[in-house]
Amino acid sequence: MIRSVITGTGSALPARRVSNAEMAEMVDTTDEWIVERTGIRFRHIAGPEETTATLARDAATVALVSAGVDAQDIDLIVLATATPDQTFPSSATKVQAMLGIDDCVAFDVAAVCSGFLYAVQVADSMLRAGAHRRALVIGAETFSRILDWEDRTTCVLFGDGAGAIVLEAQESEEADGRGILASRLHADGRHNDLLYVDGGPSTTGTVGKLRMKGREVFRHAVVNLAAVMEESLVIAGLTADHVDWVVPHQANARILDATARKLGLPAEKVVMTVDQHANTSAASVPLALDAAVRDGRIQPGQIVVLEAMGGGFTWGAAVVRF
Repeated sequence: MIRSVITGTGSALPARRVSNAEMAEMVDTTDEWIVERTGIRFRHIAGPEETTATLARDAATVALVSAGVDAQDIDLIVLATATPDQTFPSSATKVQAMLGIDDCVAFDVAAVCSGFLYAVQVADSMLRAGAHRRALVIGAETFSRILDWEDRTTCVLFGDGAGAIVLEAQESEEADGRGILASRLHADGRHNDLLYVDGGPSTTGTVGKLRMKGREVFRHAVVNLAAVMEESLVIAGLTADHVDWVVPHQANARILDATARKLGLPAEKVVMTVDQHANTSAASVPLALDAAVRDGRIQPGQIVVLEAMGGGFTWGAAVVRF
């Protein structure tokens, strides 16, 4: 049996960290209002020389060191982003060039906040098929470039960043071996108008700005995330009692709490980093995962569930044994 095993993690955040107090100087808001409704205290904003691809490169470099793998050993790069450097070519190919990889398959995946989960399943499938040996899976965003900085309901929620993992195809004879045990993805395009960007090359010819109906998104998120986590656990032959950690999309602390309660999971099993970097879309799951690996919370042999939901709607979950 071939399984995709996570052998290294990495993350990168822009140097500029912006507090809620600084946001209150820009728009009509307060630190108390933001923290009470979202749990967010800080976000990082990319500087003029930083792009989605440069952040992705930095996160990938850390992940490669963590895995003990040379960049030339990577033969697949899947980069999840809704904010690519260019309409084309893909930001993944820019990362490939910056890492000095002579030749590998490299492409972007667009599923907004669920993008990292989509990218994980795509890479996992390609590794299991035997077409590739080692993959870089990256979530990277510069959401600050598509925010309406006059809309206080959205601009306080998002930030920039990148996270990455190294996936390696390994033979396993053991049913309880390491690796990705199960994953499940969904999409429902009927909800486009609840979370979207009001521009694009084929419609307005502009980049556009992010628009969101937060209350409706919150309601769908709690229901969909709890359901897809249960689905993925069933596929893996496990129950919520087997879960050591949930690493969720870091959108809103209240969503994370409500989802955990719906599954009957204690809050202390949920990795929460949204207070430090806000919603970084496709980057938020790998950012949180890297934090929990590096501080020692996630240990070898533990069962970890990754989950996310984003615009589209798209949502998904993956069950991993570390």
